[in-house]
Amino acid sequence: MVHIATGSPAYRKTLLSMLLGSIVTFAILYSPQTLIGPFAEQFHISPSSASLVISVSTLTLAVCMVFISVLSNAWGRKSIMVVSLFMTSVLAIVSSFSHNFHLLLVLRFLEGISLSGFPAIAMTYLNEEIAPGSIGKVMGAYVGGNAIGGFAGRVIVSLLSDLFNWHIGLLALGLFSLGCSVAFWILLPKSQNFRPVSISFGHWIEGFRSGLTNRKLLTLYAVAFLLLGGYVTLFNYIAYPLSRPPYGLSQSVIGCLFVFQLVGSWSSFFFGRLADRHSRPALIGLGVAMSIAGAALTLLGELWLTIAGIILFAFGFFAGHTVASGWVGKIAPAPHKAYASSLYLLFYYLGSSLLGTTGGSFLSAYEWPGVVGLICGLLALVAVLAAALAGGRSARIHPSQQKV
Repeated sequence: MVHIATGSPAYRKTLLSMLLGSIVTFAILYSPQTLIGPFAEQFHISPSSASLVISVSTLTLAVCMVFISVLSNAWGRKSIMVVSLFMTSVLAIVSSFSHNFHLLLVLRFLEGISLSGFPAIAMTYLNEEIAPGSIGKVMGAYVGGNAIGGFAGRVIVSLLSDLFNWHIGLLALGLFSLGCSVAFWILLPKSQNFRPVSISFGHWIEGFRSGLTNRKLLTLYAVAFLLLGGYVTLFNYIAYPLSRPPYGLSQSVIGCLFVFQLVGSWSSFFFGRLADRHSRPALIGLGVAMSIAGAALTLLGELWLTIAGIILFAFGFFAGHTVASGWVGKIAPAPHKAYASSLYLLFYYLGSSLLGTTGGSFLSAYEWPGVVGLICGLLALVAVLAAALAGGRSARIHPSQQKV
């Protein structure tokens, strides 16, 4: 196999392409997060119901990724990712013209289907094309794009919603995403190590059986479910305490506070490199400890402490997710990497959908302290799972074990 070497022009194009693809995907997926409050007021619905604009997309995305991974084995990696990004951008533009909550949910449902093509394939593409010793660093770039995309989507929509309205915000985001999709199509190198496999129910069963019978992979799926569930819960509802006393912040200011999520991109690069040399369970545990501390800081009623908490929480989350997602590709056998990656992301986004909506019930019943209690409980379970993973042979990848 011919892998993309670190520092080569193809390597730099791959890094930039994955960054752009992540920005499009996660900007559109999470851009309505700062609008949950305005949606609840405009459409006269509860916070839990308003949060469905996020949950319906993540749930649909999670389910569709299972099938997309099968199609990618027959149709190729790049083509599916390109179609995914273009369709998502167009649907985002169309959704900006919606004036009915149910129609908006239908369009977000369709966006979930189109969104599934990029994250379902990206990790598999990287594990196939990038030299094994550089996977951690490149995975860090991919996950770092998640943070940048999440920030860009929220800020664009928040600022334009305050200046004009949320329709203009979603329209601008859709046009921006369309431009990024064109750049992705041009820059991403074609697959060199992809070997097409005919679509077969037998291959499908074999691939998912492999992914569902490996205990380490099952544990990582649970880690993904709990990690993103806690992360989305915090950012779905943090606008509620920030928009009320003692803070009383405007929608624009709240959106700009998401700039602190960008520390997640640096965390992804940093922990991605560490994962190639150090114990993965220990790194996941460290990320969890930082996130729990960050969530606790948001309870203290001081704006600067809340900001510090958001920074620490995001840093810890992206650390844990980078390490866990990169580990899946190391554990899964070569013929079944796409299936293992799609299963990881299935549980990842199921956590976002189910636990993110559950957080709204905790907010209504126990206010912000109840939401923080839920988040800390979820993260404590991640720490237990990381401890269970400790000591395994796959916990650390030594240079002598890498195949070039």
